[in-house]
Amino acid sequence: WRGLPAATAHDATVASGALGQIFGWIGLLEMVSWIGVSQMLQGSGRAPGDFGWGLQYLEGKSDSEVEKIKLQEIKHGRLAMLAFSGVITQAVLYDKGFPYV
Repeated sequence: WRGLPAATAHDATVASGALGQIFGWIGLLEMVSWIGVSQMLQGSGRAPGDFGWGLQYLEGKSDSEVEKIKLQEIKHGRLAMLAFSGVITQAVLYDKGFPYV
């Protein structure tokens, strides 16, 4: 995969079968996560996106601190999505691979 620009990586990974495997595993994870979504929709009290991971980091914090941490997580996720779209845009516009400088 060395020297392969990000813009053309899709076709190469489809041809090798790697992208199909990634799609399959993500599909499996989505099917398993449906159990939690179903419970939430039936009124279990589970919050959207709460899979119970990392709760030890919220122990001992006040409600306002927990809300602040949740807001920071959403903002950081959105910023990461913008950064990734910038990387892909740069790769397409300048037809260069990694590193994108």
